[in-house]
Amino acid sequence: PNQTEPTTKPRQRTSSSRPKQSNACGTQAILSVILNQDSPSSTPYPIDIGNELRSFKDFTTGFPADLRGEALSNSETVRTAHNAFARASPFVDETVRTARDEEGDVYHFIGYTAVNGTLYELDGLQPYPISHGECDAEGFPEKVIGVLQRRIARYPEGETRFNLMAVVRDLRMRAREIGDVEMLEREERKRRAWDWENTLRRSNFVGFIGEVLKGVVGIKEKEGKFDEWVQKAKGETERRLRR
Repeated sequence: PNQTEPTTKPRQRTSSSRPKQSNACGTQAILSVILNQDSPSSTPYPIDIGNELRSFKDFTTGFPADLRGEALSNSETVRTAHNAFARASPFVDETVRTARDEEGDVYHFIGYTAVNGTLYELDGLQPYPISHGECDAEGFPEKVIGVLQRRIARYPEGETRFNLMAVVRDLRMRAREIGDVEMLEREERKRRAWDWENTLRRSNFVGFIGEVLKGVVGIKEKEGKFDEWVQKAKGETERRLRR
């Protein structure tokens, strides 16, 4: 196939799936890339995907995309990892939640990777991987630029809601290989910060905030300044609303 007319019938067997789990598009896109980069036949730098994902890939080989997506949603390991990044929602409006689920993902994620000498677009909304022609690992960065530019050009002028992310090698592995202690420590600090940020994002602070508020109210009541404090807060709110 040429560059302007990609085909949707793959010439090589690739691993792709159609997401069944709510808001799992990003997870599906990442897995679509790494599950196709785990052997020397696909890339000169194969990814060690681990026993769990290797078993999943072996089990679902030959499955259609929708059935593979169903199997993916039933994977306890994948579901746990996916939900670990979910934002805490202490107040749930079931009506609003249902409406959002019916609308689908707010953002859509698509994977691009070279598999067995061919550049594929792995889109969970499509029945098959889309071939963009011949491409090896070395030529992938240059080849994919043109594919991405043509896709962006299909959207209205002025549309800027695009974000390009890459699946890259863990720099800690590189640091250990070359013996760079400073790089290793820097990367370890990054991951500790990421863990802390993710813990905060998943935490429900409603109880904590409630206890702090009760403590402040108790102090104001003991000081006999509760009413004064409330009136001052109301005045400040009104002043802000008039701005």
